[in-house]
Amino acid sequence: MPDPDTTTPTLSAEREGGTIEDFTRIEALADHVDETITLKGWLHNQRGSGGIKFLILRDGSGFVQCVVPQDAVDEDSWAVANDVRQEAALEITGTVSADDRAPGGYELQVDAVERIGESGDYPVTPKEHGIDFLMEHRHLWLRSESQWAVMRIRNRIVTAIHDFFQDRGFLQTDAPILTGNAVEGTSTLFELDYFDDDTAYLTQSG
Repeated sequence: MPDPDTTTPTLSAEREGGTIEDFTRIEALADHVDETITLKGWLHNQRGSGGIKFLILRDGSGFVQCVVPQDAVDEDSWAVANDVRQEAALEITGTVSADDRAPGGYELQVDAVERIGESGDYPVTPKEHGIDFLMEHRHLWLRSESQWAVMRIRNRIVTAIHDFFQDRGFLQTDAPILTGNAVEGTSTLFELDYFDDDTAYLTQSG
């Protein structure tokens, strides 16, 4: 069975006009050292001073630092690098370089930056947040590096368990998640409307 974390390092995306354009996943950077590639993803974080910007890009497969020197890009790219907001969608083209100091051991020396889509006010910033705030914005917190890592670990564990039983002839079945009454001795139930006149509850047993 193919490893889900290593397959499909290069993807094709259909854009307006029906053209097909290739781009590379961050997890495959090791295979493209000294090559010019295009990455697509979201701005995770940024920093910079003077004539250089460092954009941290995330694409679902990993994170990479993109180095944007002002004297190496055109005016439009530099303008984007200067005013882009966290979680904006970007297309970045540049040359992959190996650098032990960079997160993941690789970074992108940028030639061009294009903003595909802007983001609104993003509440989960790089600063420290309390757990109550993060749980309130759980759907956005999942984009952070720590939660990304947790999900990948969980995915590996679930996949390994699934493969273990599949290899031994077991059949996966899905139990109902809605029930008409409590299955355990408790009064705390999550209630919801079931069609027009009925009430159902979220089951408490897996």
